[in-house]
Amino acid sequence: MKPTSDKWQVMSDEKDAVRRNAPLCHQPPVTRHRSAFTLIEVMIVVAIIGLLAAMGLPSMLRMVQKDGMRKAVSDVSELLGDVRAAAILKNDTAYVTFRPADNQIGSSIGKTVTLPVGVAMEGIGINLMDFSEVEESRVRFFPNGTCDELTLVLHSGDDWRNITLEFSTALANAEPLKK
Repeated sequence: MKPTSDKWQVMSDEKDAVRRNAPLCHQPPVTRHRSAFTLIEVMIVVAIIGLLAAMGLPSMLRMVQKDGMRKAVSDVSELLGDVRAAAILKNDTAYVTFRPADNQIGSSIGKTVTLPVGVAMEGIGINLMDFSEVEESRVRFFPNGTCDELTLVLHSGDDWRNITLEFSTALANAEPLKK
């Protein structure tokens, strides 16, 4: 048995020597198994990702897009925060003015918010008094970080929102109003 295996060994060595000396064009192609994705597989994955993006796009746009009540709540909360910051930084009393007839909220720092069409101020409570029917009402922000107590009710269709200012921190809190 040994001579047979040596014979095969010698012959394979001879073939290798012949292959090494042969020109490149006469050598058999070397086949290596490579693992890769085919074009079809890549196209299927891209199509699935496209479908998922198309289904989720409207939801993402609604989330990013602010209109109606969401814009109103965001703008009012931002204005209240900016006026609070200005009062503290300038060490001076600042104020926010509410004009329900015009749907406008102004401030002593020069910023004004106009509520979007369809959103109205339904209730304005300042220091536990109702100012809903008054032409203009004012909330003061003090340099020590406090303010007048405020409850502002916004209404749009079936959506009711309550924006409150807690007097000791002057921080705005917005939440849906439960009927």
